[in-house]
Amino acid sequence: MQLPDMNLLVALDALLDEGSVVGAARRMNLSPAAMSRTLTRIREAVGDPILVRAGRGLVPTPKALQLQGQVRNVVEQAALLFRSADQVDLSTLRRRFSVRANDFFIGVYGGRLFDTMERMAPLCELCFVPEGNTDDEALREGRLDLRVSNTMPASPEVKVQNLFSTTFVGLARQDHPLFDDEITAARFASYSHISISRRGIARGPIDTALNAQGLERRVAMIAPGFHGAMFMLTDSDLLLPVPKEALLSATRLNLPLRSFPLPISLPTLVLAQSWHPRFDKDPAHKWLRETLRESCHATWLEAQPT
Repeated sequence: MQLPDMNLLVALDALLDEGSVVGAARRMNLSPAAMSRTLTRIREAVGDPILVRAGRGLVPTPKALQLQGQVRNVVEQAALLFRSADQVDLSTLRRRFSVRANDFFIGVYGGRLFDTMERMAPLCELCFVPEGNTDDEALREGRLDLRVSNTMPASPEVKVQNLFSTTFVGLARQDHPLFDDEITAARFASYSHISISRRGIARGPIDTALNAQGLERRVAMIAPGFHGAMFMLTDSDLLLPVPKEALLSATRLNLPLRSFPLPISLPTLVLAQSWHPRFDKDPAHKWLRETLRESCHATWLEAQPT
């Protein structure tokens, strides 16, 4: 079945509404000659003259009068369809948003994001999923809405937007012997550490920086997430390097912990959100991205030292 040319329907709507080739041409920004040719095509497609000469003007045929209401409805529905691509009713939207992030991001930044969603899109669900090795495939296949990470996606088509930057500080129990004297790189390396890695990796940039000074630390524990590791510090002499915004969680939970500047130089981490182009123009997804970015910015400012 061959579908009708949508342009012919729009032109037919204009002709029937104006009752004039000149008027319809003016509305559609066409020349009268071009509109006359369009009327000829409409007559051939419909099998009816549509508009016939009556004195100096044109009058619609019975067929045209019969079609007028239907044509207007189709044109309005088509216009609504294209306009709705940029609009979304958040109050009635039912959708699950899946965001892949580590526990640091979830614990520090997830609360404000959820609070905003609860107020603006109360029927939506926010689903945080663990980090994985197939992030790019999940984005490409539509199983993941957003990926928040400090590593860039491998797929070149994936879109990326920076959210915030962070640096690491050290964390230990309040009465840790580390605080009895100046915190040097040697004293920092002399205590056992917790390494955060979901893959079980013990070494990283901290070890590289210590090795450059001829030092080596002992990683006594490897944990998959920052927040779980923070609770282990109160009963041990372990040290835990954390992104500085994680201190906001320690303060909120009133944990008996104390932070300290690391006596080594580490690179700044930039966290970004990434998504597949399939969602780039989706209004609900665009709202999610903007909401996440604004929530991150507000929480990041709150977490900065005064």
